[in-house]
Amino acid sequence: MTKPRITLVTSAEMPNLYSDEAGLLDALSDRGADPHIAVWSDPGVDWSEAGVCVVRSVSDYAYDRERFLSWAESVPRLLNHADILRWNSDKHYMIDLAKRGLSVIPTTWLEPDQHLSKQQVHSRFPAMGDFVVKPAVSSGVRDIGRYTANDTGQRQAAILQAMNLLSQGRAVMVQRYLEQIDVHGELSLVFFNGLVSHAVEKRAVLHPARVTDPRMHEAVVTAEHATEEQWRWGEEIRAVLHDYVRSLLGRDEQFLFNRVDLVPDGRGSFLVMEVSMVDADLYLEATPEALGNFADAITVRAFW
Repeated sequence: MTKPRITLVTSAEMPNLYSDEAGLLDALSDRGADPHIAVWSDPGVDWSEAGVCVVRSVSDYAYDRERFLSWAESVPRLLNHADILRWNSDKHYMIDLAKRGLSVIPTTWLEPDQHLSKQQVHSRFPAMGDFVVKPAVSSGVRDIGRYTANDTGQRQAAILQAMNLLSQGRAVMVQRYLEQIDVHGELSLVFFNGLVSHAVEKRAVLHPARVTDPRMHEAVVTAEHATEEQWRWGEEIRAVLHDYVRSLLGRDEQFLFNRVDLVPDGRGSFLVMEVSMVDADLYLEATPEALGNFADAITVRAFW
């Protein structure tokens, strides 16, 4: 039987994928596939011959989103689907998820077409506590700043960051920094083909008055099998996501991978911080089964 070709898609700045995905090619080969790696922006790649293409470390997409999406729409067999990449690559999707009843972090949106002055941006920041400024289109923790509201210097730095992003035509999100992250940690649930594979708890990577280094990725503190409570949360989130996708696309769509970042609220529930289906770091070294689970999920789709 002919081995199905699988192409793991990355960026020029990460030609060997994320560091914890080094074993993925061997795992796919062991499962009867013919795996390869290619850079999405490489003009020399014939994507019609690439087989099933799995989007991975395309961390540069945020700097030329439309070019990336045009490429995605030209690839015959892409996972996740190009339509999913389009809506998930702009965090305005959080507005729609909130309308469908999902508990998300309250956000103030600053739009380029509002032509806000520095004073108007200043007035939209919280008056107390720490808060976060980040672009609506971003990869990982790039270009995200955490600031203290009652520190004049930090507030001015936050205004400067927001105005700089707006001047580039990038929408800006302003969110209060949740103290629950320092108390309970940030939790990521990782799904493969609709099922929870594993859960990771991460330490805070944002520090006041600092915009994160573009090369930084979230750090894992602990990893585990999802608990019964986390499974329940995962099912609640999954139901809302699929309801949204059906209303958006006119059909449902099976996600190859999906990472949901959330914060336990300390009262038995959660707040969703992000849903990542584009270049999500899936923490494949977090548990012994994670890489194998992902390889299984990919090959199941390749043999369909």
